[in-house]
Amino acid sequence: MRYRPLDGTGDYTMGKPFLVDAEAVGQAIKTRLLLLQGEWWEQQDDGLPLFQNILGTRGDPRELQQVDLLVQERILGTPNVSQILEFQSSYDNRTYSFKCNVETTFGVTIPVSHTF
Repeated sequence: MRYRPLDGTGDYTMGKPFLVDAEAVGQAIKTRLLLLQGEWWEQQDDGLPLFQNILGTRGDPRELQQVDLLVQERILGTPNVSQILEFQSSYDNRTYSFKCNVETTFGVTIPVSHTF
């Protein structure tokens, strides 16, 4: 697996070495989480339903569980991801955060976290 690295503002960089193997998987997870549902004109149903299903939740346990499943589904749909380990999430002051470890098909476990 090869992936073009992102710069500090989230744009793809040119002229730099490609990310490979587990490092590329980490980058792919990040870009999949940042793609919002309806944002890509070519496939409107692809993306994380941030505005549709995540923002605006009140943080009750059932809602948090549904959000966790949406995020986990997005991560597991990334090529070369074997499984998610140690998933933890929280919802505080209208902010959803999660962290987990992701096992890749390359035999490497990578940390993943994000705040929405």
